[in-house]
Amino acid sequence: MQSKAKILLIYTGGTIGMMKDFENGALKAFNFKKLLQRIPELKQLECDIETVSFETPIDSSNMTPEKWAEIAVIIEDNYVQFDGFVVLHGSDTMSYSASALSFMLENLSKPVIFTGSQLPIGDLRTDAKENLITAIQIASLRQNNKPIISEVCLYFEYKLYRGNRTTKINAENFNAFISPNYPTLIESGVLLKTYPELFLPKVRIKKLRIHKNMDTHVAIIKIFPGISEAVLAAILGIPQLKGIVLETYGAGNAPTEEWFLSLLKNGITRGLQIVNVTQCSIGSVTMGKYETSTALKEIGIISGKDITTEAAITKLMYLLAQNVPVAIFKTIFETSLRGELS
Repeated sequence: MQSKAKILLIYTGGTIGMMKDFENGALKAFNFKKLLQRIPELKQLECDIETVSFETPIDSSNMTPEKWAEIAVIIEDNYVQFDGFVVLHGSDTMSYSASALSFMLENLSKPVIFTGSQLPIGDLRTDAKENLITAIQIASLRQNNKPIISEVCLYFEYKLYRGNRTTKINAENFNAFISPNYPTLIESGVLLKTYPELFLPKVRIKKLRIHKNMDTHVAIIKIFPGISEAVLAAILGIPQLKGIVLETYGAGNAPTEEWFLSLLKNGITRGLQIVNVTQCSIGSVTMGKYETSTALKEIGIISGKDITTEAAITKLMYLLAQNVPVAIFKTIFETSLRGELS
């Protein structure tokens, strides 16, 4: 007999946790202890819901690796008691957080679903209720009393995505996110349409391991026509810098000027890990496809393949904190650890 799923709702902050004061129009924090009173529809779900909140909820613009660790610890502390976790989070940095948590939670065998909203939960036209209710419903999906999803996901506007495959593309519409290089895992319509063949394979029985440390000695550099030697040299010369995500053109192309390649090569010689990702929303880095990327391949630049910038920078933070030996760093980065690249 299937028992009721237990879901823990983790509120970090963001628009979804706001209620409008109808007298003065001001937004104020929502009391999640009164969740069932405010959203009675949740009582129709076949699961038990408990809530926990950051002591001081934050705007997602203030999200940090320390806050990621706080989410990870909450999940670790409640892992045995609950069947799934729903993380309520501001949309602006949600893809970064979902990507980071995918790396920080090793051997995950239960769903961790990020969601949020574009409008506050008390707004007349809010998207918050649908996102929240469906995220909880998906987190409670089980077969033979075992969760059917065992990865970090992001649910928004009728679609469940792999978290580390997402990026926010719209600040005004309800469909704020896309998963540019990986299909939707679940679509919400009259019924929930699941695509289990796309889910991450379930891990064998292993204990959850959390990695709380992320190395922030990293930077993102977006290449543009006219980028100067002085600017690139200044960034590459930052003391204690360990890794860079280099956003290049198209399939991984960049200038072939001698000063440009020389600066990158010297950085790699000093131990810098430089990852090549494309500026394009859709597509993959294929170094060596064009002459303008062959030189990058030859000097030892890491191929990010079809990884998002959000997943690339958080994977870089994660691997640098693991003290991965320089000799195998490139190989490990170019290997999919949590389904983040093809």
